Amino acid sequence: MFIQILLPITPMLSCRIHCRALLLLSQLLAVVLLSQLSGCASTEQAPLSVMPTPEAGNRIAANEALQLQGKPYVYGGESPSQGFDCSGLVYYVYNRQGVRLPRDTQSLARQLPAVEPEQRQPGDLLFFTTDRPFSHVGIYIGGEQFVHAPSARTGRVMVSDLRQPYWRERFIGVRRPVARYSLSLNDIDSSSCRLN
Repeated sequence: MFIQILLPITPMLSCRIHCRALLLLSQLLAVVLLSQLSGCASTEQAPLSVMPTPEAGNRIAANEALQLQGKPYVYGGESPSQGFDCSGLVYYVYNRQGVRLPRDTQSLARQLPAVEPEQRQPGDLLFFTTDRPFSHVGIYIGGEQFVHAPSARTGRVMVSDLRQPYWRERFIGVRRPVARYSLSLNDIDSSSCRLN
């Protein structure tokens, strides 16, 4: 449309003015396009892989993990239909938000940034020494509790308390999944704009 407006007057413009007008027009179109791509409308939202504000933690991960209570423990499992092991539960919950994490506890502990235990927030990963350091992981949900898939003996995803002697004695660290931005701005499940 802008080009059509400029075309009738181009014989009157020198080449220099015409080129300058086209350059300005292309810059304006680029700004408009970028603002449309980054804007927030009622049918678009920021990707769920954007970590929320530090005060809130990642409540989506914590809530998602809570919804999986009772799912069977299966070594190597990483889905509700097949069951979960501890790192499979973490992998599944964060993968649903577009955050790609390593699949095993050792890699999670090695690659994610450490957090001071007193600074932990919902959605942070809690690590334990069961048979070796960083051999078990759970998702912190607040109130000294975490969701995890402990073992074939317990047989299911469950909530445990850090104040229980077994877990308190084996607790060794906290890691926070790092925000990674997805290319998609749309989420099928919701129609409001939000960060977590």
